Amino acid sequence: MSAISFQSVSKSYPSPRGPAGATFLALDGVQLDIEEGEFFGLLGPNGAGKTTMISILAGLTRATSGRVTVLGSDVQTDYAVARRKLGVVPQELVFDPFFNVREALRFQSGYFGIKNNDAWIDELLDSLGLADKAGANMRQLSGGMKRRMLVAQALVHKPPVIVLDEPTAGVDVELRQTLWHFVSKLNKQGHTVLLTTHYLEEAEALCGRIAMLKTGRIVALDRTSALLKAASGNVLRFKTEGVLPPALAARARVTGTVVQLPAHNALEIEQYLAAVRESGLVVEDVEMRKADLEDVFIDIMNRHSPSQLEERFSAGPPQAETAPPGGSAVRAATNVGATSA
Repeated sequence: MSAISFQSVSKSYPSPRGPAGATFLALDGVQLDIEEGEFFGLLGPNGAGKTTMISILAGLTRATSGRVTVLGSDVQTDYAVARRKLGVVPQELVFDPFFNVREALRFQSGYFGIKNNDAWIDELLDSLGLADKAGANMRQLSGGMKRRMLVAQALVHKPPVIVLDEPTAGVDVELRQTLWHFVSKLNKQGHTVLLTTHYLEEAEALCGRIAMLKTGRIVALDRTSALLKAASGNVLRFKTEGVLPPALAARARVTGTVVQLPAHNALEIEQYLAAVRESGLVVEDVEMRKADLEDVFIDIMNRHSPSQLEERFSAGPPQAETAPPGGSAVRAATNVGATSA
């Protein structure tokens, strides 16, 4: 049995653009099964549909067609059971300003009908570096501490399936290390983890399998090792203050003064360096490195260029709801009780 299953899931919203009465297709027949005990990565650019998938999984929005299950429980028809099996860590910092850390976790336990949960709460506080903040009001916590608290809230009912939506966005190195150590420990104990992140080095290090989403469709799905193995060889990397010739600029990934170019063979490397010399650029720190997941991601996204925008619109009566904003739309998921509709 799959831990998470998306079965031909599509989702459309009323379109602010396109012909009158048209709907915008946010998800287009997504088919995805995540097995129990997996550490799975869901990657994609902004607007790819990741937020919509998580919102449907968390029961915050309904799929237009298709079915989603959590350990066999349908998220719509068997929502109470499905939500008990799921813990969602949202991207936004959401907290109740009227309680301290321990009180908030006790209330969160109560939403799922769990009493006398202090032993597990103590373990969460200790594992996430919150033990010394147990009596602090939520308003007094720093952004990083609030992020840790979101993780604790999502795990307080010991869900077998954990969803992490950009959990390390804008946080420090210490929190990242603490979080990944704890989540990896839970994964080894059998918990299934679904991670969305823009930090691709995290996905490369943690995820056994990865799906890449673009314009509402899965464009790549494989083991992380297989995706990396299929990557195009090496990458030429150097620094320069100058402007690249158009031929190089079209293929380069530029971050500030750092230029990276995909190199399939020695001849291509020679051609790059010759073009650099001919342009009169001053370069330094020239090196070769193996392609990483970011290189794979960019290559796949470029190969699957978006279709004409009109293809994501379809005629028909608009739905009642509106599309979620970019980022996470699962703020309420951390406080949705097991018996909520």
